[in-house]
Amino acid sequence: MNRIISAAAAGLLILSGCNKPMDADSYVGSQPSDLLDKYTEFTLTADLSHLSDNQRAMIPLLIEASDAMDEMFWLQAYGDKEELLSSISDPALRQFAEINYGPWDRLDGNAPFIEGVGPRPAGANLYPTDMTAEEFEAAVVENEDLKSLYTIVRRDESGALVAIPYSEAYGELLSAAAAKLREAAELAEDDGFRTYLELRADAFESNEYQPSDLAWMDMKTNPIDVVIGPIEVYEDELFNYKAAAESYVLIKDLEWSERLAKYAAFLPALQEGLPVPDEYKMESPGSNSDLNAYDAVYYAGDSNAGSKTIAINLPNDEEVQLSKGTRRLQLKNAMRAKFDKILVPISKELIARDLRKHITFDAFFANTMFHEVAHGLGIKNTINDQGTVREALREQYSALEEGKADILGLYMVTELHKQGELGDADLMDNYVTFLAGIFRSVRFGASSAHGKANMIRFNFFEEMGAFSRDEETGTYSIDFEKMQDAVDALTERILRYQGDGDYAGASAFVAEYGVVGDQLQADLDRLSEAGIPVDVVFNQGIDALGLR
Repeated sequence: MNRIISAAAAGLLILSGCNKPMDADSYVGSQPSDLLDKYTEFTLTADLSHLSDNQRAMIPLLIEASDAMDEMFWLQAYGDKEELLSSISDPALRQFAEINYGPWDRLDGNAPFIEGVGPRPAGANLYPTDMTAEEFEAAVVENEDLKSLYTIVRRDESGALVAIPYSEAYGELLSAAAAKLREAAELAEDDGFRTYLELRADAFESNEYQPSDLAWMDMKTNPIDVVIGPIEVYEDELFNYKAAAESYVLIKDLEWSERLAKYAAFLPALQEGLPVPDEYKMESPGSNSDLNAYDAVYYAGDSNAGSKTIAINLPNDEEVQLSKGTRRLQLKNAMRAKFDKILVPISKELIARDLRKHITFDAFFANTMFHEVAHGLGIKNTINDQGTVREALREQYSALEEGKADILGLYMVTELHKQGELGDADLMDNYVTFLAGIFRSVRFGASSAHGKANMIRFNFFEEMGAFSRDEETGTYSIDFEKMQDAVDALTERILRYQGDGDYAGASAFVAEYGVVGDQLQADLDRLSEAGIPVDVVFNQGIDALGLR
């Protein structure tokens, strides 16, 4: 019989930290001020003039609900936030710990930056740190709830592994967030948004998230959105089973959304054209998918840790995806920040001079947009009865899924360009901007699924001659035809691993290709020496929006 028990019944200290610093004022490696140089600041603002008084009044409530997600993520990622931060007297070092939600550098493979801190546990604070993968897998045979997205794993008084629902483990925080969502729902002028907020609040207390995911899919017209709750599984590097808390508060960009609306309709035809055998594309993407542009006004929790997300593709529930598709949200202001402050400077260092004219924001936006759309392509369930792809590939799932979306995004751009659906856009813009984007994202490091996916693609493309490096200038050019061949080859490789649920093959593939070679590392070091930041940190909140 499955055993889901309460924290109190188990007698467990579930909110303890996974690893406590011995001397939080003794840092490892770079000076704290140099560590902060990896990030550049950007203020999140948006035009609120088209919102009603009630809609404007909702935003502070959604931000307060988001803050509860931020506290919950601290507990999932590390443990006692205040204990760690209060032990650090250096302001720069404390700020760096806040950015990373703990003492491990997310842009440096989760290396500890405080003396005396051990390696980050692969399962963060979601599992007992003394638990082995073999012990967990044996226990799952008797208790499937240990694998649930919405439970943490702890030991009971006898030492056995037990599953504790998030609604129990983080009950106070989730109840606080639920109360704020219900307050916001009372102000909602859109029936769909009101229903979503109410169901999401219910989910925080019931641990049943699918009804609110379905409601979110049906919510099409509201100018405000909030993506909130335990959602992505990246923080769980042990199995990719556990969902981490996060939130985004978003304002819809009506003009850009109008431009994007037509592309989701192409998914079924693009699925049929994938360069893989039929059994790897037998699923049909949901027909209710939509695509919109937003300005982000608040990030919290997992979305705010280390590298910042610039586009969203949700829900992750495979049943919802197959029945209704997904929603793709492009975060235009955050995207613009990364383009101007990071991608353009990178291109001036590493892209051949004659190709730099092809680095454009429209191409960057399109590549990012089709990356998110491409999550809907391929296959969600293995073809050999091993369950979902996520379950079969475990900790390799996230890197391969991000790699799939990147490569199929470029495939989609290419196919739609051939069909004349992208107007007079220059396809070379997308390819050159895509190459520059690899250098941007690979800097996120091996602790990031996106970073690892870009390492894989760089090495695979290099092997196939998709680009070349000029030894004299240290810049890169692309071979257009070979790059297209590499797109097809990598697409087939990844989709076969996913469809076959080939954990051993995927693990070997990631181990071989998901590394940074000496030459690439030297080029990445040049970017740091040139003072080009790796990512952004946000000035955000009601003051940034002028709502106080």
